[in-house]
Amino acid sequence: MIAKILIVEDEPAVRELIAYNLQQAGYDTVHAEDAEKAMAVIDAALPNLILLDWMLPKMSGVEFARALRRQERTRSIPIIMLTARIQEADKVSGLDVADDYITKPFSPRELIARINAVLRRLTPEASDEVVELDGLKLEPAQHRVMSGDKKVELGPTEYRLLHFLMTHTERVYSRSQLLDRVWGDHVFVEERTIDVHIRRLRKALEAVGKDEWIQTVRGAGYRFSVVIPLVDDANPNI
Repeated sequence: MIAKILIVEDEPAVRELIAYNLQQAGYDTVHAEDAEKAMAVIDAALPNLILLDWMLPKMSGVEFARALRRQERTRSIPIIMLTARIQEADKVSGLDVADDYITKPFSPRELIARINAVLRRLTPEASDEVVELDGLKLEPAQHRVMSGDKKVELGPTEYRLLHFLMTHTERVYSRSQLLDRVWGDHVFVEERTIDVHIRRLRKALEAVGKDEWIQTVRGAGYRFSVVIPLVDDANPNI
């Protein structure tokens, strides 16, 4: 999955330089010069991460980050604050609302390393890190799923669904949550669409004996677990 990064920076030269280096690193980028334009981008589709300059016109980056944290839809978007401020008090203020803080000037390598670290920690499905659970290996860079030496054949939607579930094991997700996290929160499809793709995913995993890892939790949704429950709270065949 290619992560989409929103760059909020009012200096065009800096914005373009950051975008160029992120695109060279394999990221998709969108950008905005102030908080108002950034909010319009976010309203259209949630980014995987926001690079947010502290000193913005009209509304500061810190104020904008606080506004995002107050809204349920946007509060979990990872934010890296970009700033020339180096005082400890400023760093503390930045980290109160952001997931990381990087001071200007910074090297492209450092910025990309920080982005990779935040994505691995907070949105692992947006990184290229290999995910392996009990012999099932998902390799994002190759867009490949293997069980031992056998390839698991998946359609693009089933692949994204499996990637999300494998990076969020044991937690139960409702159909609407899966639609938001896998399809995107501005994609309008019926919740029952999830059931179709879950069945296809189970069918593909059945060939390698791992279909029971995709579990239905009655009245709640679906979860991925390598532990097959002994009690009847989950039915992998629904």
